[in-house]
Amino acid sequence: MTYGAFGLVEVLGEANAILVTDQMLKAADVEFETQDTKCGGHALIFISGSVSAVKAAVDTVAVNPPCKIFNSAVISNPSEEMIKIVEVFKERRKK
Repeated sequence: MTYGAFGLVEVLGEANAILVTDQMLKAADVEFETQDTKCGGHALIFISGSVSAVKAAVDTVAVNPPCKIFNSAVISNPSEEMIKIVEVFKERRKK
């Protein structure tokens, strides 16, 4: 599978992850891929779409955050290894 870009946003807490995901999905033509939550409650949200759409979605929450954003990034033209990482997160989330 190929992706134009991945967007990643890190927040604290599941409720905040839902707020951020909702805002990004409303801001641009992107798709929710998965979310990974680690101990301490930090949630990392993954979205995908075209580079411009992912950038617009991530910028929307960076400029007008519904909660504290710890980190955000846009990965354009992700490598096969990065795609595998996201796929592993998606499989883990199903369990």
